[in-house]
Amino acid sequence: MSKVNGLDSLGLSEIQEVYYNLSYDELYEHEIKNGEGRTTFNGTFSVDTGIFTGRSPKDKYFVMSKPSNRNISWGKVNKSTSKEVFDDVFEKVKEHLSNKDIYVQDAYCGAATESRKSIRVVTELAWQAHFIKNMFIQPELEELDSFVPEFTIYNACKLSNEDYDKHDLHSDVFVIFNVEKNIAIIGGTWYGGEMKKGVFSMMNYWLPLEGKLSMHCSANVGEDGDTALFFGLSGTGKTTLSTDAKRRLIGDDEHGWDDKGVFNFEGGCYAKCIGLDPQNEPEIYGAIKRNALLENVVMDEDGKVDYDDGSKTENTRVSYPIQHILNHKRSLKAPHPKKIIFLTADAFGVFPPVSRLTKEQAMYYFMSGYTAKVAGTERGITEPVATFSSCFGEAFLPLHPTVYAKLLGEKIDKHGVDVYLVNTGWTGGCYGVGTRMSIKATRACINAILDGSIEKEEFEKTQYFDLSIPKKLDGVETNILNPRNTWLNKSLFDASHKELAAMFIKNFKKYITEDSDFSLAGPKL
Repeated sequence: MSKVNGLDSLGLSEIQEVYYNLSYDELYEHEIKNGEGRTTFNGTFSVDTGIFTGRSPKDKYFVMSKPSNRNISWGKVNKSTSKEVFDDVFEKVKEHLSNKDIYVQDAYCGAATESRKSIRVVTELAWQAHFIKNMFIQPELEELDSFVPEFTIYNACKLSNEDYDKHDLHSDVFVIFNVEKNIAIIGGTWYGGEMKKGVFSMMNYWLPLEGKLSMHCSANVGEDGDTALFFGLSGTGKTTLSTDAKRRLIGDDEHGWDDKGVFNFEGGCYAKCIGLDPQNEPEIYGAIKRNALLENVVMDEDGKVDYDDGSKTENTRVSYPIQHILNHKRSLKAPHPKKIIFLTADAFGVFPPVSRLTKEQAMYYFMSGYTAKVAGTERGITEPVATFSSCFGEAFLPLHPTVYAKLLGEKIDKHGVDVYLVNTGWTGGCYGVGTRMSIKATRACINAILDGSIEKEEFEKTQYFDLSIPKKLDGVETNILNPRNTWLNKSLFDASHKELAAMFIKNFKKYITEDSDFSLAGPKL
């Protein structure tokens, strides 16, 4: 085992055992010994993350400090706290992690050597070290001998900050980033995704300042080197649609785009499990085996998982090393993309299954980042709710959304990229009335985009949104290509269509500046 460089600099005292970059077998032994979860019938370890089965965005803060405070876009997403509060809570974290065994996991974020960052995560749970091992790129043994972390996460998930009122924080849960000290501290939540998205947030800070685009997207590449990017919020199909037996997977969630091409930030995947079907998603289903890590799933006494059971949460998850997907790109890198696909799960049932976008429309829909929440996903939601998340990842953007949009526009122009909008949501009516777009139909739309056959079709324009949609497409019922055709009540469709257009217009007003106004590419009433 390699020595841990910089252990003294962690600020912990009387550390007992340090379990450093353990193997999968060693981590599994620790998980079992510590009683951290259960093993499924096929050897996959499964954990519960307690009351937090998702991220806690209201408890996320950045330290107000120079020079990062001039770069960060402050507001509801990026809330500030003081250096004094950070120092006080950090002392609590260090005290909590002292005088005990700790797990230290070192990894890289970014497959491109010129753009990657070295990450260290310190935790007291074996499964959280396992999660990091799954999700990020593992250094070679010889690299560990000289590994120096550029960013460190202290995960004190068992610690609650009882002084949150005095600190003027939202609750006793905290996720605080200190950009100048290159440190993040986490407490009060066990959810694994806080670590993953914490690193992603920092990549979204560092890379654009270097002129590189950071992206919340999945990516794959064909035999001819034709790279495709899939942007979309959670539940829109990024993981499912980029996992394609005919194409090599680069990654399912987070990527960078520099002067040499596209590269995965991660070394693994973090897929939703709710409703997982081995017939529709065989690659993901097959990836759930020993060394994968399940979160918050329901299983019986024999360890058989019921993927349809959302009684703990609709946000059941599995993390697994990308090697579990047989058809992955080993380098986790690929050439500049030829196609970009924006995914939306439109629960209003008014978006076409596929649309071709102009460059200006691409900028508009990228900055809008639309999808819809439906009943059951969050407490209190009983009907579809439009959700707009800039750049399909507003919750993880420390900089202003226009910074990322400008970089995307420059790269679309430079590399001649075609952009499309694909609706994986509802057709024939809104949620509760219509039906979810079939994966088969969506796959046919994706395939037509990737092989270029969609460009041979005749297109027509939709009302309000002025989207270009094909009149026919192989593998897709012609009737559903224009969503108005699928509604029995045409006047109700028109009203819903107009209502959603108004939501887009209202949301986009905050992005209109003297120097930039893509609203003309959006809907018109």
